[in-house]
Amino acid sequence: MKILFYMPDTEAAAWLREFAHALPEAELREWQPGDTQSADFAVVWRPPREMLAGRADLRAIFNLGAGVDAILALEREQPGTLPRNAQLIRLEDTGMAPQMAEYVTHAVLRYLRRFDEYQTLQRERRWQPLDPHPRETFTVGVLGLGVLGAHVAQTLAAFGLPVRGYSRGARQVEGVTTFAGEAQFDAFLDGVKVLVNLLPHTPDTANVLNARTLSKLVRGAYLINVARGAHLVEADLLAALASGQIAAATLDVFREEPLPPDHPFWREPRMTITPHTSALTLREESVAQVAQKMLALERGEAVGGVVNIERGY
Repeated sequence: MKILFYMPDTEAAAWLREFAHALPEAELREWQPGDTQSADFAVVWRPPREMLAGRADLRAIFNLGAGVDAILALEREQPGTLPRNAQLIRLEDTGMAPQMAEYVTHAVLRYLRRFDEYQTLQRERRWQPLDPHPRETFTVGVLGLGVLGAHVAQTLAAFGLPVRGYSRGARQVEGVTTFAGEAQFDAFLDGVKVLVNLLPHTPDTANVLNARTLSKLVRGAYLINVARGAHLVEADLLAALASGQIAAATLDVFREEPLPPDHPFWREPRMTITPHTSALTLREESVAQVAQKMLALERGEAVGGVVNIERGY
């Protein structure tokens, strides 16, 4: 088994050591410009086109993340980047779901109990008890019911909150009222107090968090975006905050990362910003999953996480 590896940062050496330990029989090498030697599998994060284009030898490309939008964007911009006969395979959870559930649950409960407002009162040295929001009307809507979205939705439902979920195709999630397809999108949004975005980033979902979407929520709603910055029309969110349609927002992802120091989000007091840390890729768990899938493919078995290139996830 020959494995080609690419990761454009200083952590590459640690990943290579982990893969060498998990697959001691494999021939593992880090890709360098000009490397056209044969390989069975490629393990990548944001690879350059030169690494993949024209390779007829690759059987599968493993993306070191759940989101494959960056590599698919490269294919759309430069068709032929992805070898026609190689499956594109994404990570499935690998410890990200509990992290995401922790992050989103913290943000939702913070708004439910109005801790964001207490923080403002503290800065103003004001002692003012606030009534919590009524739990029965604090409806949480989760956009995207993949592995991460479904886990987040069920975690929130366990707190006794009314939870809705939306997906492209029909899904059933225990304890969650589900909606599917464009025809049910407005019905999903109607009455939602907290909108959580966990959609995959595809051409169809770009800019989905726009003025129209935000206007369909309950007035004074909250937004939590932990998917991709390209889902959000930033000017529309700022306008919704200014009008009171949106009371506050928690954002972990942005169109430009790191978020520039002069970005207006930094100056908006009702904005909570974190640096794309809602769910980190865990190296040990990720290596174990990829290694197991490689061995399964070697045995001629099917594996999970295969990306539908047309759908984008």
